[in-house]
Amino acid sequence: MTKKLCGTNYPISICFIVVNEFCERFSYYGMKALLTLYFLNYLHWDKDLSTAVYHAFSSLCYFTPILGALIADSWLGKFKTIIYLSIVYVIGHVVKSVGAIPTVGNNDVHIALSLLGLILIALGTGGIKPCVAAFGGDQFDEEHVSERQKFFSIFYMSINAGSLLSTVITPILRGDVQCFGGDCYALAFGVPAALMIVALVVFIAGSGMYKRNPPQGNILLEVCNCIGFAIKNRWRSLKSDPQRNHWLDWAEEKYSKRLIQEIKMVLRVLVLYIPLPMFWALFDQQVCEGKRLMICHNKSTSLHCMLNALLILVFVPIFDLVIYPLVRLCRINNLNINPPLSVCQDPPEYKTLLLGTSSKDLMMQVTFEGTAYECEQMFEQEKAYSLILYSSTTGIKCKLLLKPCYVVFSRYPDVSCHSESKECGPLNLGLLDFGASYTVILTGEGLSNIVPHKMEDVKANNVHIAWQIPQYVLITAGEVMFSITGLEFSYAQAPANMKSVLQAGWLLTVAFGNVIVLIVAEGAGLEQWKEFLLFAGLLLGVFFIFSIMAYFYTYVDPDQLDKFYLEGSGKEESDDDNTKKKSNDINLKKTEKSTRL
Repeated sequence: MTKKLCGTNYPISICFIVVNEFCERFSYYGMKALLTLYFLNYLHWDKDLSTAVYHAFSSLCYFTPILGALIADSWLGKFKTIIYLSIVYVIGHVVKSVGAIPTVGNNDVHIALSLLGLILIALGTGGIKPCVAAFGGDQFDEEHVSERQKFFSIFYMSINAGSLLSTVITPILRGDVQCFGGDCYALAFGVPAALMIVALVVFIAGSGMYKRNPPQGNILLEVCNCIGFAIKNRWRSLKSDPQRNHWLDWAEEKYSKRLIQEIKMVLRVLVLYIPLPMFWALFDQQVCEGKRLMICHNKSTSLHCMLNALLILVFVPIFDLVIYPLVRLCRINNLNINPPLSVCQDPPEYKTLLLGTSSKDLMMQVTFEGTAYECEQMFEQEKAYSLILYSSTTGIKCKLLLKPCYVVFSRYPDVSCHSESKECGPLNLGLLDFGASYTVILTGEGLSNIVPHKMEDVKANNVHIAWQIPQYVLITAGEVMFSITGLEFSYAQAPANMKSVLQAGWLLTVAFGNVIVLIVAEGAGLEQWKEFLLFAGLLLGVFFIFSIMAYFYTYVDPDQLDKFYLEGSGKEESDDDNTKKKSNDINLKKTEKSTRL
């Protein structure tokens, strides 16, 4: 008999699973919080390459769950799959940490080790992700449905607790601890590796208490063969043949009714998941994980990145203990510069030029020491320019600059500047405040005598970050209702031999959400506010589509499947008249005993 926790219906084994998930998420998010800085400052990649690798890694982490799920349900079982892939996970962290040691080889070696480590980490974290959640659900007895639902809430809280602590601790280890003459990326990546080792040890420590469901053969191959046979048989059938209730019923000549019913259950849920990636596409617009590669490395942005995880830890118990009970009580299912300017002085205001066409040549008159000079330049619509005036032997000349250079930040106050062919630095530009836009003019002769002149084009942003709290509150409330319910729903509606597979199907909605973001970001080329509006509008449409789909969805109790088709009974069909009257489908439940969808 399974040991219970302090007289409750919660098995003791879930404590090991929750602690394992906390340590694993600390390991993953702690490493991921440093990836962008690591790519830019340590591997010296440009922003485009860093963005591409970052999102390729993130997407791979959500596509590999299907591999782990198939291994667990078809071959090794969830317990062994978690252990073996956790070992791969640990090796990936160690390789990643070694690649961050400056004395180990040259930059090519660092890149090779880093990419190898990331691939192993993606295989490990993605492979165990669907198995851990499903394995935790397996620990509960059939009659303890409400306890299992609360477990998934606790499970999700452990995910965000690990994320919260890791995003605070690992940036501190990188920035405040020095090693090898610079930022200590090796230590910052080593701590997540140590936490993953702890996660593995904790999980193995509870091995004697786990309830384990053995795998039942190559379920994927069997499912694919059954679907293929049903399609082929339906295609070859004659018009005179009797019609069947479902297209999968055409596989009854070769495959058991139990398998057919299990496939029907999975397909019903997977169809329901088709519109859901749009939720994650909008959710990923948050700056900490978005395509713009924002980095949580200072106090302001760290608070921003921590807010979502912190609110989840607050909201999960509120929703479980207050909101959902109240909902149940209500029975709801649930350019003309006039003023004089001195050298390197910023004008008091900026002008918007009405071109009337996509591009236009404009003549400007510049007066210097009583002499007027004319300057002709071409302007294009919807672009911002800096007009640089300088003296020459023939008088005053002007130059129009769109992007004179880009600045790569290292550590305040030193920055370096790169043009197409030259590099200068370090330059002391003083405080570069958030939300401001600056024009920096470099004067002097030779790279060693550069003098920067800074002008503030757009004043620093003085909007308090607290104004974003209401948006985060709404986003987090949506995540709590959506993500936790999805985890529990995926488990509850899956047959016993496909629990991990359906968990992986749920995680694939996250992966496809990331893909949608990348496609829109790279293909549409919209301004940021237009992208936000586009994703919000698409999700609003998905809301109505999914509401209709959910209304017509009928809940299934997988336990009925076990009772209806007794294992080892030999013959599934009987010539008895009463048996003949039974429907091919198992009884479907109404929503009174449903999960919160």
